[in-house]
Amino acid sequence: MEFKEIGVIAPILSAIQDLKYTNPTEIQKQTIPAILNGRDLIGCAQTGTGKTGAFAIPLLQRMASKPNAKRVPRTLILVPTRELAIQIDQNMAALGMYLKLSQLVIYGGVSQNKQVDALRKGVDTIVATPGRLMDLLGQGHVNLNSIEALVLDEADNMLDMGFIHDIKRILKVVPKNRQTLLFSATMPTAIRKLAGEIMKSPVEISVSPVSSTAEIISQSVYFIEKKQKTALLAKVLNEDSNVQTLVFMRTKHGADRLSKTLGKQGVQSVCIHGNKSQNARQNALNSFKDGKINVLIATDIAARGIDIKELPRVINFDLPEDSETYVHRIGRTGRAGNAGKALSFCSEEEKPLLNKIQKLIGFQVPVVI
Repeated sequence: MEFKEIGVIAPILSAIQDLKYTNPTEIQKQTIPAILNGRDLIGCAQTGTGKTGAFAIPLLQRMASKPNAKRVPRTLILVPTRELAIQIDQNMAALGMYLKLSQLVIYGGVSQNKQVDALRKGVDTIVATPGRLMDLLGQGHVNLNSIEALVLDEADNMLDMGFIHDIKRILKVVPKNRQTLLFSATMPTAIRKLAGEIMKSPVEISVSPVSSTAEIISQSVYFIEKKQKTALLAKVLNEDSNVQTLVFMRTKHGADRLSKTLGKQGVQSVCIHGNKSQNARQNALNSFKDGKINVLIATDIAARGIDIKELPRVINFDLPEDSETYVHRIGRTGRAGNAGKALSFCSEEEKPLLNKIQKLIGFQVPVVI
């Protein structure tokens, strides 16, 4: 099946071709026609399944079909983190490169002046984190009275990060007669409850259950004492110094400490977490994406929205407390048909966490002897 078979218009098809996308992913096949038909939708899909294109393509297409004479925002996309907001904004711009549409990304940690200026000039789409959007709403800089489509992306993470109250306030100022699209990697009770409150007879589409890990990802685990993890990581990184590697840590301070220690051992790395400024996080991410630095150390929240098409390796320096997080972490590699490796370091006290992960994914992760 090709994109044109599911109703995608010529200008977006040209952009898709320029971006070297091939055929639609499973979620795009199911989601694009439903959104074009105006249905509310719940999409259960994890990172790497093409869900941004699944909502961006039909929303761009529908906006392109009727001019925006008033230059007011028509589509609002809410996301949990700045990195994800930037990524979606870039994807929307790329997919809409042949359309006369504009979008604005709104997030905190930077001056609001440019964001306010863009709003005054008029935009079709706003991609925003809830906190900064609430600030601008409170100051009277944003008018959401003409929103036709509301997207809640990574809804489970937005709830985990405490954004539910901001989301409910935003829902009060967008039109009731709108299309609502909710995407989430998991479907806990809180998400079900929220969907029931804000959606009208939604279509439900589920792709790639959270318990599955891509077959093209080679997974392995090292059993090692906690205090020996840093030396092992340095050894692994030095053996394959040209391999781009995303290293996951549980804490911000641990990430900083590890980056400094690796530097003393001749391994250059950059680090992103919630305590870093937006500019520092973006510069670190750009250095990694551009291949100037081959090691990126990140906490889970900061890593949301990192989209590197050919990332060859992920290392879990700390095993995550939540088993589903393991699936999301290693899903950063093995994307778009590329093979990937996922290594995990497991100390004695982390063995119960490994057991829970193995129960979720349905097999024993091979041990490196």
